[in-house]
Amino acid sequence: MKKLKRFGIVILILIAIFAVYVEIVNRNSTNMTYRQKVLKAVYPVWMWLSKLTGKNTDKLENAGAVPSVSFHSLKATLNNGDTFDFINVKGKKVLLVNTASDCGYTNQYADLQKLHEKYKNKLLIIGFPANDFKEQEKGSNEEIAEFCKKNYGISFPLAQKSIVIKSADQNPVFQWLTDAGKNGWNNKYPSWNFSKYLVDENGILTNYFDPSVSPLSDEVVNAINKQ
Repeated sequence: MKKLKRFGIVILILIAIFAVYVEIVNRNSTNMTYRQKVLKAVYPVWMWLSKLTGKNTDKLENAGAVPSVSFHSLKATLNNGDTFDFINVKGKKVLLVNTASDCGYTNQYADLQKLHEKYKNKLLIIGFPANDFKEQEKGSNEEIAEFCKKNYGISFPLAQKSIVIKSADQNPVFQWLTDAGKNGWNNKYPSWNFSKYLVDENGILTNYFDPSVSPLSDEVVNAINKQ
């Protein structure tokens, strides 16, 4: 009985320590649910476990295929309702990421912002919020924009919330990204939130990175810097 009591006390202490850690990590967070705070706090462990188990770690690279439909002919509707024409970023690389606010990978917003700040002269990052995976993006466009700005300081553009997985209503940009008949080689749909597609300066889809591949990983950075 004494051993059981001691075990219970240890568990309570560990829970208390973890709760304090969560609050320290989130000392600058605003209007986050406790789930979101916990996910942010455990993100490094989540990424480590994902790599250890090989979950969501795929990396695909174009072997030289060219698209039959021009990427620069595409348009996206931004979070604020404006139309974004990809012809305006011809000559820049573009990293397109499906995002969510209530996911184990949500802290990648911080990494994407760092990437944006470092490479903004030659790289456009655009997030595509979607509620496709376990309904982890239930917020409105306004709520998503506020969450990203206040908690991660996001200054790269966000598209309007849409569907990125295979569907009759799939976002046209993701139709192109996931149809080899259009992009030339890739049929892979996002495996989860924060899947990443890299398009080069000439509108060629060059790489796909699964969610467990960090935006700051050598693989992503090297692909961005590749001439």
